[in-house]
Amino acid sequence: MKSITSKPFHVVALVAIALTLTLGSAFAQEPTKAIAVLYPASGSQVKGTVTFTKTGDTVQVVAEITGLTPGKHAFHIHEFGDCSAADAATAGTHYNPTHKPHGAPDGAEQHVGDMGNLEADSTGKARLELKSKLLKFSGENSILGRGVIVHEKVDDWSQPVGNAGGRVACGVVGVAKP
Repeated sequence: MKSITSKPFHVVALVAIALTLTLGSAFAQEPTKAIAVLYPASGSQVKGTVTFTKTGDTVQVVAEITGLTPGKHAFHIHEFGDCSAADAATAGTHYNPTHKPHGAPDGAEQHVGDMGNLEADSTGKARLELKSKLLKFSGENSILGRGVIVHEKVDDWSQPVGNAGGRVACGVVGVAKP
């Protein structure tokens, strides 16, 4: 069995979760910014950051990812902020507190965690910007402490989770300095 110290990102993820849970009630008001730092999973070289910034009643998401194969890759928020398994399976399935069918972020219905597809260029870099009214930093749809997953394949919007294939990167959403 590998020790947790052999994977420093696991320590960071656990600390982020502990701080989010411990300090969550200490905030005078709801946080306005969060971040997930993504680390490789399943032997990939995929890494990056995803920032979440509250503006009014929406959350702006900016993902900057490297190490991908060229083309589209599914991008979701998963139910658990646990990236401890080598294949990131410990992050669970898509975050879906409202029990909706899987769908595109601009569709009539979707999971809270359905973020669409990233498109990597020929060098393996992808950048995605989107706005969501479903994502929150508190309450039923809170994404704090949840996992962010980048998958190996495109999300084809099929049920239940889009045939997106394996998980190539994982990170935990934590409160960021505004």
